[in-house]
Amino acid sequence: MGLKRLLIIAASIIAPLPVQQVVAQEAKGPVIRIAELEIDPAQMAAYSAAVKEEMEESMRVEPGVLALYAVSIKGQPHHLRFFEMYADQAAYESHRESPHFRKYVETTKDMITSRKLLETDNFQLSAKLL
Repeated sequence: MGLKRLLIIAASIIAPLPVQQVVAQEAKGPVIRIAELEIDPAQMAAYSAAVKEEMEESMRVEPGVLALYAVSIKGQPHHLRFFEMYADQAAYESHRESPHFRKYVETTKDMITSRKLLETDNFQLSAKLL
């Protein structure tokens, strides 16, 4: 799902709500997770295939998964950073229990040499339509 489509869907959900409900929704907001992973360089190709498969499946079948981004640190292709956005806590929990996420965890457990998961508070979320 493209960013433009995601924002259009979000706007269509929020626009009809009275102001009081929008304020309450903003305080609750989406769940944002950040993960910092280091991958065994010798297993990078296998890891890349596994995570791409998992991310594509998540975006395709889970309506509560709003965005999944993965980037590598410049000059360090096995140091990855993930930005994940879920509609709410229930969507995040559902994602973690999904068969494709469980397959990813099992497949990649010996490929990941370091993992740091960061919980976040939403400070300012902005996006531009493409």
